[in-house]
Amino acid sequence: MNKTDPRYEALFTPWKIGNVEIKNRIVLCPMGGTSLFGWFELTGCKFDKEAAKFFLERANNNVGLIIPGIAPLRDTFWGKWLWQNPKMFEDLKVFMDEIHKTGAKLFIQLTAGMGRSWAITELVAPLHKNKVTRTLIKPIIDTNHELASPSPLPSRWDPEITTPELTVEQIHEIIEAFAKTAKLCKDAGVDGVEIHAVHEGYLLDQFTMEWTNHRTDEYGGSFENRYRFPVEIVKAIKERCGADFPVSLRYSVESKVKGFREGAVPGEDYVEVGRNMAESEKAAKYLQDAGYDMLNADNGTYDSWYWSHPPMYMPQNCNLEDVAHIKQFVDIPVVCAGRMEPEVGAKAIAEGRIDAMGVARQFLADPAWITKMIEDRLEDIRPCICCHSGCFNFSSSKGHANTQSLTDTMGLARCAINPETMQSSKYKVEPAKTKKKVAVIGGGIGGMEAAILCAKRGHTVTLYEKSGQLGGVFIAAAAPSFKEKDRALIAWYRRELTKYPIDVKLNTEITDVKTLDADEIIVATGAKANRIPVKGVEKSVEAIDYLLDNSKAGKKVVIVGGGLTGCEIAYDLYLQGKEPTIVEMQDDLITTKGICLANTSFLRDFFKANKVPVHLETALREITDEGVTVADKEGKTFEIKADTVILSTGYRPAPLIEKSKHVHIIGDAQKVGNLRTVIWGAWDVAMKI
Repeated sequence: MNKTDPRYEALFTPWKIGNVEIKNRIVLCPMGGTSLFGWFELTGCKFDKEAAKFFLERANNNVGLIIPGIAPLRDTFWGKWLWQNPKMFEDLKVFMDEIHKTGAKLFIQLTAGMGRSWAITELVAPLHKNKVTRTLIKPIIDTNHELASPSPLPSRWDPEITTPELTVEQIHEIIEAFAKTAKLCKDAGVDGVEIHAVHEGYLLDQFTMEWTNHRTDEYGGSFENRYRFPVEIVKAIKERCGADFPVSLRYSVESKVKGFREGAVPGEDYVEVGRNMAESEKAAKYLQDAGYDMLNADNGTYDSWYWSHPPMYMPQNCNLEDVAHIKQFVDIPVVCAGRMEPEVGAKAIAEGRIDAMGVARQFLADPAWITKMIEDRLEDIRPCICCHSGCFNFSSSKGHANTQSLTDTMGLARCAINPETMQSSKYKVEPAKTKKKVAVIGGGIGGMEAAILCAKRGHTVTLYEKSGQLGGVFIAAAAPSFKEKDRALIAWYRRELTKYPIDVKLNTEITDVKTLDADEIIVATGAKANRIPVKGVEKSVEAIDYLLDNSKAGKKVVIVGGGLTGCEIAYDLYLQGKEPTIVEMQDDLITTKGICLANTSFLRDFFKANKVPVHLETALREITDEGVTVADKEGKTFEIKADTVILSTGYRPAPLIEKSKHVHIIGDAQKVGNLRTVIWGAWDVAMKI
């Protein structure tokens, strides 16, 4: 492929935002954790050299416009305003000189805040709820400031918290901070700024919607009053920086919301309580006329987060039709984001339906994907699988605020399948000091990752796989129709192995490691399904067996286990036109930490919208020829009729041999986890051999 290929030609044409020309139509969209001013730094924000390295690598790989992740106008810790930190902008100027050498342009995204969408953690929530501890921690982290919203509202993450109302004085202080910070950005050579956001249910978005704005002053009530805050921001920036300094707006066309903590899934018939299309048509032009030079658009709020952060269950290009529609009402450029595929994006640009294609997490998975596309190496692109487990695993279930770990909170924008992303000092390929013979037992994702890394480091590698194909349990995980990116990842791994002198031995089961001619042995033999001790268990189908052969399921199916795998199987069955029912012992579906709320809330909302029966706090008692007998939390038993019963009750490690000095256990064979723990764990071992 080259730039004249008709499939992609439109992506490589120049365009303008105001007077700033962008060399191509691919926009690296903002992601939490990639702020050049740091993210959730306990010592206060500072210029982030890791983020700078991240963006420079992608600028050198042909991206047109870069928009780093949100920069809070006021530090989360200690409360210092960005404009009060001149050293950061001095560092930014040096960095901008390097960016411009690549031909890329860069806008800084500035945020007014999150309001009720602030992902308050289980660690901080109790401190906020207690007036004494809230006061004590205020000098370090002012939770009232972080949660401040247009009106008292239930927190998205902890409905027991009612957000404080932002004062007019605070609003004016924020507007002034936007203007001051934008001017410092301009003076540092930044090409423009993006205002975050009348989008995704963040603070400015909460002001614009009647649903969340109950004010009676000049910032509430009428359409003009509700949009006054973002309008005054762009006017203040233009006054301080000049009319020619571009100001983009992160914008959600529709909110896709039915109520607090309840989104609308694709195709659902519902009443919009947020911004509907009729208001959006008016709002887009109103915001343009106020001075905004671009709309960086998608859909959704944190209550319908799967529109803004689409998991693999959402359709590809899921926001395109709505964003293309709204472009008809403005004259400024419009960017569309949301699982955008290059061929579809290029076609929409060529037809004048949008002006550019926004892409975010694919840049985490593969920094050189645009270069590979230009060089006709599409099969070499490591695909983003939309898992969110490395980049944004804010998680929550009934009765819990954000259960994400502090380590992950401080390290967003990492990547489950590419450990080097935003972790270049921790994960890196270095030549081995002593070249060794390495045997890898197990050709799943973990085994393949370890084999590739060992080969890159100069070791002689032999990979043993007992079956006839590589991929391991991930072959089953990738089987459902909506897992096309998972299947592409398996294909990527299989191809990647051929690039290195790795001896792959298929149909070779190792039962005794003493027979191996190896200095070091890596065991990646995965896990085995738990077999629960219940009467009639022999009548059931294991989750993996179903995934490998879905003909094993009849019309009515009971899935025992409402974790991620069980819910994905239920979703897959529903898409096939079957009738799934979920039985789960916990008080909510998918209670495991580290699974992004965008992913879990889609499945919960989908089952609710489509009336898929879900029995929570319910235990399996017996599997019969007619279905199952279960008991609710009061101990009352009842029957559920089913043609098939699928067990999805977890797994346990199945290592071939115990760990020793020269035997290393990785992946699920060591501890059952997810793709991130498998891949990062493979690096943890392979880097040290």
